[in-house]
Amino acid sequence: VGEKYIANDVFLDSETQQIIIITGPNMAGKSALLRQTALITLLAQMGSFVPAESARIGMVDKIFTRVGASDNISVGESTFMVEMNEAANILNNLSSRSLVLFDELGRGTSTYDGISIAWAIVEHIHEHPKAKARTLFATHYHELNEMEKSFKRIKNYNVSVKEIDNKVIFLRKLERG
Repeated sequence: VGEKYIANDVFLDSETQQIIIITGPNMAGKSALLRQTALITLLAQMGSFVPAESARIGMVDKIFTRVGASDNISVGESTFMVEMNEAANILNNLSSRSLVLFDELGRGTSTYDGISIAWAIVEHIHEHPKAKARTLFATHYHELNEMEKSFKRIKNYNVSVKEIDNKVIFLRKLERG
């Protein structure tokens, strides 16, 4: 409350920048950026006003989200199981017009396994033979930044912070790198 919302530009396409990997510390604004993108896309699809200086958004047939981390004990599903079921649903239903948002995939397992699963999912989306779904992938796994070197449509971004006098200042601005 009381903070001004920081606007961010997002560009995704199936030819040059299909997947954006977003890193940054907790509370930096990664999740807010994903939500902003989903909401603006949804508003545009239904012909509503879009809160932006300008927007050019193609047709989107599905918006997939994998956010949060919780179990579903009532049906015997661990956090990891919930994450994997949701990720499998996304991967099995992608189209070339899908918008895919992953937020901190792999929280429900060990770091090593989480990195491996996240890498495999990003690679699968990039290499999908029919669907080059536009994807935002927010993560703490900086190892995923290595993917940009091997996959031409993956780009690295971070949500910027600044340190002044041993205090972290959240700038909440999406920057390349």
